Amino acid sequence: MRISGDGAAAGGPYRQHGSAADHSIRQPVQPAVVAADGAAAAGDIGYRGPTACAAAGITYRQLDYWARTGLVEPSVRPAYGSGTQRLYSFRDVVLLKIVKRFLDTGVALQNIRTTVQHLRARGFTDLERMTLMSDGATVYECSSPDEVVNLLQGGQGVFGIAVGVVWRDVDAALSQLHGERVDTGETLVGNNPADELARRRNRAG
Repeated sequence: MRISGDGAAAGGPYRQHGSAADHSIRQPVQPAVVAADGAAAAGDIGYRGPTACAAAGITYRQLDYWARTGLVEPSVRPAYGSGTQRLYSFRDVVLLKIVKRFLDTGVALQNIRTTVQHLRARGFTDLERMTLMSDGATVYECSSPDEVVNLLQGGQGVFGIAVGVVWRDVDAALSQLHGERVDTGETLVGNNPADELARRRNRAG
């Protein structure tokens, strides 16, 4: 499927395969976080701006600009005035990393914006199979190796992003960082035995 820069998804030889009913995405081992009172469910965990930046490989300035312009907004909690902290979901961080990779390869911002909207609309169905290809002007969604080959043979794909790989990279990065319980604000410590600060803070609180 071609994801055009005007926000429309145009059909072609690169059709999507499957649906939400046909396939299910293996949810990430939601970053190996351990709370003082036990594990929190994946949907109950958010990540502050600095953590999202570290996992996505972007600067805080980029994060702030993308949030203010609506490119990638925090879906858990936006910032309301001074003193409030944005809180990003795991999926938000995956999107941040995809945006960064597209920008690094010179894809136009409008095409990136369209791609982000497309991914959000898909609900991340079949992400582990999905590859986003681009020739610098247009982004194409490929859901099978054959589609990738056909696109390359047609001269329309210059580089690609395997979304499933990005998903796992973010999962691994966040497992070493801190999350936050959405309901209580409690700090959740990543799988890093050397980091005792947040553990002590949780116990003291």
